[in-house]
Amino acid sequence: MPKRTLKSLLLSLAVITVFSVTTHAADTIKVGILHSLSGTMAISETALKETALMTIADINAKGGVMGKKLEPVVVDPASNWPLFAEKSRQLLSKDKVAVVFGCWTSVSRKSVLPVFKELNGLLFYPVQYEGEELEKNVFYTGAAPNQQAIPAVEYLMSKDGGTAKRFVLLGTDYVYPRTTNKILRAFLKSKGVAEADIMEEYTPFGHSDYQTIIAKIKKFAGTGKRTCVISTINGDSNVPFYKELGNAGLKATDVPVVAFSVGEEELRGVDTKPLVGHLAAWNYFMSVKNPQNTAFISMYKAWAKKQKLPNAAKVVTNDPMEATYIGIHMWKQAVEKAKSTDVDKVIAAMAGQTVKAPSGFTVTMDKKNHHLHKPVFIGEVRADGQFNVVWKTSGPVKAQPWSPFIPGNSSKKDEPM
Repeated sequence: MPKRTLKSLLLSLAVITVFSVTTHAADTIKVGILHSLSGTMAISETALKETALMTIADINAKGGVMGKKLEPVVVDPASNWPLFAEKSRQLLSKDKVAVVFGCWTSVSRKSVLPVFKELNGLLFYPVQYEGEELEKNVFYTGAAPNQQAIPAVEYLMSKDGGTAKRFVLLGTDYVYPRTTNKILRAFLKSKGVAEADIMEEYTPFGHSDYQTIIAKIKKFAGTGKRTCVISTINGDSNVPFYKELGNAGLKATDVPVVAFSVGEEELRGVDTKPLVGHLAAWNYFMSVKNPQNTAFISMYKAWAKKQKLPNAAKVVTNDPMEATYIGIHMWKQAVEKAKSTDVDKVIAAMAGQTVKAPSGFTVTMDKKNHHLHKPVFIGEVRADGQFNVVWKTSGPVKAQPWSPFIPGNSSKKDEPM
């Protein structure tokens, strides 16, 4: 073959390749998935990655978004908080994703915020948190304190909840538990609870020896006053905590524990028989009966089987998984309303978006404060690791990002700057 002909052929092939890659990129919308798939938080976050992939696959099977397929870009920040910022910069700058679904801990969210603000990215955050934040570039699909922590403590203080008089605030040592407990301390004091009737303890991420702390709880509860534990322990530390709770014979009838970060997924690795009657407060439980939840559970079980996930036959759904599912569908609806993936246009289109959620309620994105109006459920642990709902709100509750129990919050605007 003459050199000129060969050169022309190679040049033509290069042009075709570039055109093909460009066309492929134009035909897809990249979305980032930013969850720890290793490290202490993998026990909780891996299921959120799977939920996001499942939801994206379902949307693609139904025609995608504006006629384009969604292309997930998955990264693993490995429970390393600075690495969350590095990975979010990669997703926004290098991978050019239109949106990111991710983070669990507030320290990971705080780590990525400067990056999303600098690059004008869009983050959907699917986990309950401490509030005291309202960012233009974030939509919060988990609960604010008035949609979880405050109702849970009100329930414990009520006759139905056992009329608790003493409170142990037990958490992992980072911003979410400490700020939530600051709010709860102020709330308890507003209800006449004395300082001496509040015990506060923290353990580091990955902590595994709870013998000493549970001994202290038993001693604190030995006054004759009804005592309860409010747990904001996060990640895989929940497994040794609940195991030690069972070993110590600390039953729900003696000292009930209400958890804000433990759901069906975290209980999969624990013998739940000794934990029957202990509590969790969420905005969704797998055990809720309604057509939307039946479809959601069936979809995830089918996904687990297809993907050959570990223990696929025994997979469960939980609250942050539902919040992930809701967030992705709301973003899709906002993009279609805006007719664009432009971040500012999508933010404007998110106001007032609704989804008929697996909780059985229609949840709404507030028109101003980037938080969902969500129902609240309190459930008791069953022997099979599921929850019986013992209390719920009559309808969705509007989030209060700025807690009235934090001094100075009354002057803050209920909308992002």
